Formats: sequence, structure tokens, C-alpha cells
Amino acid sequence: MARIIIYQLLPRLFGNENENCIAGGTLAQNGCGKFNDITTKSLKYIRNLGATHVWYTGILEHTTRTNYEEYGIESTHPATVKGEAGSPYAIKDYYDVDPDLAVKVEKRREEYVALIERTHKAGLKVIMDFIPNHVARHYKSDNRPEGTFDFGTFDDKNCFFAGHNNFYYLGEQSYGCNIDAKDVADEPYNENPLRATGNDCFGTPSRNDWYDTVKLNYGIDYRSGNRRFSPVPDTWVKMLKILKYWASQGVDGFRCDMVEMTPVEFWAWALPKVKEEYPHLIFIGEIYQPHIYRTFIYDGHFDYLYDKVGLYDTLRSVMCGRGSANDITYTLQHTSDIRNHMLTFLENHDEQRIASDFFATDAKRAFAALIVSTTIDSQPFMLYAGEELGERGMDKEGYSGVDGRTTIFDYWSVDTLRRVRNGGTYNQDLLTEEEKELLAYHTRLLNLCNSEEALKSGRFYDLQYANPHSEKYDSNRIYSFLRGTDNELLLIVTNFGNTTQECNVVIPEEAFAYFSTYTSEEEIKAIELLTQKELSIKLTPNAPLHLEVPANNGVILKLKIK
Repeated sequence: MARIIIYQLLPRLFGNENENCIAGGTLAQNGCGKFNDITTKSLKYIRNLGATHVWYTGILEHTTRTNYEEYGIESTHPATVKGEAGSPYAIKDYYDVDPDLAVKVEKRREEYVALIERTHKAGLKVIMDFIPNHVARHYKSDNRPEGTFDFGTFDDKNCFFAGHNNFYYLGEQSYGCNIDAKDVADEPYNENPLRATGNDCFGTPSRNDWYDTVKLNYGIDYRSGNRRFSPVPDTWVKMLKILKYWASQGVDGFRCDMVEMTPVEFWAWALPKVKEEYPHLIFIGEIYQPHIYRTFIYDGHFDYLYDKVGLYDTLRSVMCGRGSANDITYTLQHTSDIRNHMLTFLENHDEQRIASDFFATDAKRAFAALIVSTTIDSQPFMLYAGEELGERGMDKEGYSGVDGRTTIFDYWSVDTLRRVRNGGTYNQDLLTEEEKELLAYHTRLLNLCNSEEALKSGRFYDLQYANPHSEKYDSNRIYSFLRGTDNELLLIVTNFGNTTQECNVVIPEEAFAYFSTYTSEEEIKAIELLTQKELSIKLTPNAPLHLEVPANNGVILKLKIK
């Protein structure tokens, strides 16, 4: 079974080749990538990177300022839309896809299904978003199957909470504090009774709230604390149908948004039912509370969870000089029993770009962290489109200002992605030498994850405890470990320092016993997998192995042991 390597992309951005976008521009001014822009060549590029899955982000129909009334899609009041394109997480119709992404709007669902089929033919699997916690204030499904009803259709709007209600009702309150309720519309937006926002604001929302969304009721009365899950809440039933609908369209898994904001009891009920019909599906949970990780894995049946409050935060701290490489050991110990359930990453649409002024400023400074993220165990790894090229995310796109992130709210074109596409040729002619180097490095490393058995399924052994801080081993900057099978051993040493490190790495006798390897006073051949250089070394317990490790990078030594 292949290691899961996910390539995340927003079709809105990925295929847009407009070089002259303006901040806050409309669809007509700035353009928008389409499903059809993700061609066979695009998918070959992604597959060659080493990816096994593609997470198509922003697929479901969501709020936008663009008018699609001629296609039977109701317009959204501009005061409830973030940016011109709108948030991909303010869903207007769970059963439909974003009309912006279609060449022929009336054929938008067919174009998405064709993309799924095209992706499968390229040897890749499809992940799509499932947003369970909240919907857009203007939710209305034009594509719901016969016999299903919109959220709120049968709600009792006179009470804050009712077991069968889909929303929480707050009575007569104003729509927003510090929000222009009129915006560019003729009349201000008004909602009576007002509903709670997606970020659990049970009062008048402000600009800092998720004011474009309303929270769904999964059976929890947030005023009394009561949890009413019997009879099964109506929201549960509706969401189960939505999951099964998209599973029937050929997707291979779901990245589930903010799963900790919905009760684990729902997931425990729904996921086995979906997997009973579609056993191949994988579920990835976005979550930020480590103390409930195991509950969502063992009770909620999630396959993988975000390793953000943990490995990502630790690696970022070490990269930026605020933390010690020893912290990596402590972080991994907290999830040692669920390590293979944790999805690692260095970028995604919520986080700042590595090469931005707000993070590391130089993408190559992430190589050591990239090695750790991809090789510590057999867990999945996720790459964000443009990360492999050093995308800086320093554009001022409109609703998103200069914040080191690539916008999800605006119509925009990403410079590095536009140039690597080069009109759909992917010939690298427009890339700089540094970008080519970055792309080659990511390609080598990510492909090793499935070509090397020790990285694909081997056991992990942390060497940090056997290498205390010394002149020849700066444990604040050096992090080392082993990955191995019955037939081979990989010694991986990373350097988070800004200069090349000469270091002595000790492999203790216990490690040799753990991997059942032999030891020898004779020199054996080792191959450094990132450079393909050959070295001669001795496998002797507790004897220092001298290595030169490049700055902000690492070495992966493959040792034949039987």
C-alpha cells in the first residue's frame, strides 16, 4: 500500500493565467481557473512530484459576489460575502459545485465529475472538502436529490435550540457590529431572527467573526450544555446523505473542516455508515485540540488528523530559531501511539507560506523540516500548490492583504503556478534556476517516500537521546533518527542551522537490537539518497559516525544490513 502524499490545490487559482490581476478585482477583471484547466499534463506534473492524492479545495458552491441568476442560482447579499470570490467555506449548496470553476456553468457538475475521472486515469485519487459545522447565510440547494429538504425548512424559529432544528436562533438582533450591512447593495442585509455564526458567536457578530456563515445544530444546547442525540438529530441525517452523495460521484476521501466543532458522536454514527458502502474512503480531520485526538480517531473513526498543534508548530519554531531540535523528540512522544494517523504538512491555505516575509523568507530553509515531515514515519504528508516552487504569498489580492498567505477569498493568479504551467506545457522554461532546484528537491524527496521500503513502511527510532548536546553534536540544531525494515536501514540526520555542521552521530547498541541488524568493524557502502553519493562507513554500536550535514538540510543514508 502506497504512502499517502496529498497535493492541495484551489482550482480557482491553479489554472488562472492572468498576469495582470488587480486587488479586489471581479471575475471579469481577474479571471478564474477552471476544472478543465487541470489537464492530463497538469495531473502528470502532480503525479511526477510523488503525489498519490489531490485535494481539490473550494469545490462546493459557496457565496460569491458574482451574479449567476441567469443559471437559476440566487445571488448573495454582498454584506455576507468575504472578498469578491467569497469563502470556499461558506457553502450555499452541498449538492452543487462552484459555478466559477466551470467553462459551461450549466454543465458544472459534469465538468467536476470529468475532472474526477481524469484524475483517476492519471493514477491519482481525489480528496474534496466536507464542511460540517456551518453553511452560508444564503444557503439554498438547487441540486438536492428528490426527497431531501434544505437546512432550516422545518425549524421552529421561535426558540434558541430544538432537537430537530438545523440552526440556532437568537431572536431580534442586528446582523453585525462593525459590519457594513449594506455594502454595495441597495438595501442592508437583515436577518430575523438572527442565527448564530459558524465560529460559535451566539450574539451580534463582528468583523472578526465568521459572519458570512451560520452554525449548524448537531444536538447540543450551548446555553444549557445539554446534548440531545436521541432521536438522531435532523442535521446528522442530512449530512450523512451529503457524504454518500459525493462518495457516489467517485471521490476517494474527504478533508473535513473544523471537526472539533461538531460532536464526535456524529462522526461515530456517520463514518461507519459511509464506509460500509464505500470502504475505500479516507477521512481527514482538521483539528487543533491534541487532548481529543484519540477520541476522534478511535471513537470518531477518522483515518487521519491534522498534525498542526504539534509537529507543524514545533518545526516552524525550530526553523525560525525560537525552539530547539530536541523539541521534535518531545513533540513526537505525545503522538507516538497514533503517529500513523497524523497528517503532516509545512503549508496549507490557512498557514503562511514558508518563503514569505512572515516565516522563513527563503524556501530552502525548510529542507530540514521537509525531511522530518516526510520521513519520520509512514503517516501521510501534504504539499500545498506552489510550495514546491517557493511561492512567497506576498501579494495584496483584495480581501486578503499582504499576510504571507495565498488568498482563498479573491479572484487571483499565483505567479509561480502560472509560470510552471506555461500555457499548459509544464516545460519549466519560465522557472528561475532556484525554482527548478526547489522543484527537483521536492520531487526527489517525495518520490523516495514510496520507492524506499524503509520510508514507506519501516519502523522509527529516535537517536536524539543517544546524542546529547556536545561540540560535535549541536542537539539544538541537529535532529537524527533511523527508519528501517528487516532488510535495510536508513540513517537520517537533519541540520536546522544556517551553516554546514560537522557532527558525530552515535547509533546505540539498543538500536541495532531493535532493527535486528548486524554490526561490523568492516567498512560497508552507504548511499546518500538525496544526492546519490556513495560513502564508506562502519556500523559499530556506540562509535561516533562522522558526517557533514548541509545547512538547513539533511542527509538520508541507506545502509544495506543483510
